[in-house]
Amino acid sequence: MKLGKESRYAIDGLLVLAKKRSGTIMQLQDIADAAGALANFLAKTFQKLNRANIVTSSRGAVRGYALARQPNALKVKDIFVAVEGTDIFDRCLFWSDRCADESPCPMHFRCKPARRTIAGLMQRMTLADLAADNRRR
Repeated sequence: MKLGKESRYAIDGLLVLAKKRSGTIMQLQDIADAAGALANFLAKTFQKLNRANIVTSSRGAVRGYALARQPNALKVKDIFVAVEGTDIFDRCLFWSDRCADESPCPMHFRCKPARRTIAGLMQRMTLADLAADNRRR
């Protein structure tokens, strides 16, 4: 269940938007600069987030992205699922590329409850929670 760099960039980019007033549209390059990410890489990630209704994209005179909902309504689980795929919380904690129910690693079935616990935690955690934690640091 390792998260990829794309998930990190997604969270960092969304935190940039979460700091802005509700409905603020930001250009992707500005989001990327503030998040310390490459704009080309972030563009693909934000397309996934747009399809998942986590951000909205604007075309025309004011181009860019805004949060589709308030940060307290955006679940971290939904962000990870949008970026990593629907099976992210079904993957092995240790060998995600070699382990599944059909061909389990030696720890697969013992660790299944941990994956469910992590999925539950991510379902309760919101972008607003992460933004509040980020402000405290």
